Amino acid sequence: MGNWCLVLVVILVTVFRASAQGELRTGFYSSSCPQAESIVRSTVEAHFNKDPTIAAALLRLHFHDCFVRGCDGSVLISGSSAERVALPNTGLRGFEVIEDAKSQLEALCPTTVSCADILALAARDAVDLSSGPSWGVPTGRRDGRISKSSEASNLPSPFDSIDVQRQKFAAKGLDDHDLVTLVGAHTIGQTDCLFFRYRLYNFTATGNADPSINQAFLTQLQTLCPKNGDPSKKVALDKDTQLGFDVSFFKNVRDGNGVLESDQRLWGDESTRKIVEKYAGTIRGLLGLRFDFEFQKAMIKMSSIEVKTGTQGEIRKVCSKFN
Repeated sequence: MGNWCLVLVVILVTVFRASAQGELRTGFYSSSCPQAESIVRSTVEAHFNKDPTIAAALLRLHFHDCFVRGCDGSVLISGSSAERVALPNTGLRGFEVIEDAKSQLEALCPTTVSCADILALAARDAVDLSSGPSWGVPTGRRDGRISKSSEASNLPSPFDSIDVQRQKFAAKGLDDHDLVTLVGAHTIGQTDCLFFRYRLYNFTATGNADPSINQAFLTQLQTLCPKNGDPSKKVALDKDTQLGFDVSFFKNVRDGNGVLESDQRLWGDESTRKIVEKYAGTIRGLLGLRFDFEFQKAMIKMSSIEVKTGTQGEIRKVCSKFN
């Protein structure tokens, strides 16, 4: 009888730990806050209608959040030493969209929907509004209680070689396929002249342009970003369809029309080139759909990195500060 009691206690403790740990699942708020996803969607849509470039900003915000301490909303915290002020996070925006959705959710369902989940949902809605795919977002994340700028050094950089990109993604459980697929989000992105102008005029300190840039595109970029021009001028990462979520980004990389060095390097590595080729084929419809499908899978995988669930972390009342 004593042994059976011991076994029962072990089982109960195991079950309790499992339930406390929890897992992400679609429809997590179906009972606790049924309108959660629709409120996030309407909020993103309202901001998107005023400024369609906010879609790429929200996608980038979620990506940068997940690469530091996992997808726990730590990038949303404000403060002089917080994650969002780190150099790799320069130019992050869209914080007001998350705060807007959070304030509405707090009024309707106090201390229920995490900022980390709002970020994940907003990223999905941003892609959908840009004529990209939509997918069921597993939710149930909780917000982290730590945010340090010093921990953001592992974020991918536009200057990274393929080996460095591969290492940074692998550290988060993401492989080459995930890397190329997620970088495809640059189809709706933009960047500053500051981050690629060296490729146009003084690549590797030679005084010449990066030879991997298509000559006609080089002329376009030099017109957009003069040698001594405004370093903060914005340039589309996809020269053809900046606001449309499609495969033209991969065609650009294939053709030497990648803006960032890190993007163009995808073509120079045998493993990543094969994946770019798959997405950049000539049949727009079929290959576009394939990228849509693969992007959904990669986003679900990325948005599950080191998540906090169950009793871990907290549910913030305001996304920019800890409770």
